Amino acid sequence: MSARPLRAAVIGVGHLGRVHAKIYHKNPGSELAFVCDLDERRARSVAVEFDCQALGGVTDLPDDIDVVSIVVPTTEHAAIAEPLLERGVACLVEKPMAVDLEEADRILAAAERGGAKLAVGHVERFQPGVRKVHELGMRPRFIECHRLAQFSFRSTDVSVVHDLMIHDLDLVLDLMGCDPVEVDAVGGKILTESEDIASVRLIFEDGGRANVSASRVSLKPMRRFRLFSNTGYVSLDFQENQGLLVQRGPGWEKFFETAQDRDPSEQASQASLLMAGVFQPVPLELGGEERPLQAELDSFLANVREDTTPEVTGRDGRRALELAERITEQIQRAGW
Repeated sequence: MSARPLRAAVIGVGHLGRVHAKIYHKNPGSELAFVCDLDERRARSVAVEFDCQALGGVTDLPDDIDVVSIVVPTTEHAAIAEPLLERGVACLVEKPMAVDLEEADRILAAAERGGAKLAVGHVERFQPGVRKVHELGMRPRFIECHRLAQFSFRSTDVSVVHDLMIHDLDLVLDLMGCDPVEVDAVGGKILTESEDIASVRLIFEDGGRANVSASRVSLKPMRRFRLFSNTGYVSLDFQENQGLLVQRGPGWEKFFETAQDRDPSEQASQASLLMAGVFQPVPLELGGEERPLQAELDSFLANVREDTTPEVTGRDGRRALELAERITEQIQRAGW
């Protein structure tokens, strides 16, 4: 593809869709050409703000559009994505990619028929901390995730598993590199007609474990992720964009060999252990100049321009959705 800016459109310009539009508008590698929303007044307002054209419907998109972000309610994903993908238009579909696996398979089939790029908006893959974990090359044996949110009155058409937990399910699946063989889930409805809280323990084919919790009825937000391996552990706070790596220090072997002869109070003192170089906590340099959503759209545009595979493919989106459905079904069977 030529070096010209890619012509972009955003379908659905609510809270998140407007951010997509803003990023395309500011990116020198793209030209925000169109926005579309059922609320025509909102579409016109965003179009004026970002100097593009508001359309009455998806069918009005011209043939020369290159990329489309689909940021509408999950129930509308398949109906909008299928015809665009069949036309060969590269689409980024926000997560969860579909209402159910049947619709996910229809989206995948449409992308294959049209030979179109299909990415799914699991934006946490683009967190600086997650990038750093991949760079460290640590093989996870246990992962723990807590994702708590205040009630926002958005995305109540899906459960908290499909709305919030699915972010961490995608991360766990990606980092573990294999599928869970056992799922033990609990959760229930608190304020809405679908699950508002959920907690799950996953056991993987290679023996790895993960505990994942999510709530959308918490008083304080939290987005924390911890990964433990045989060589140390990483603790990430996505909300604060902070990370810490803890490994054996240069004094580990000597201290370990003489541990039997040492005063128990010295062994219990964190300050003493740090002074002796037994443990080596290292704050991770995460930067933060580029926000995850910007990094996600930059990557998507590069995939289209360079004809490369998206970092989060349609298959990845389906895999996370399948696990979310297993968890939700188990919670619902419990009858809470």
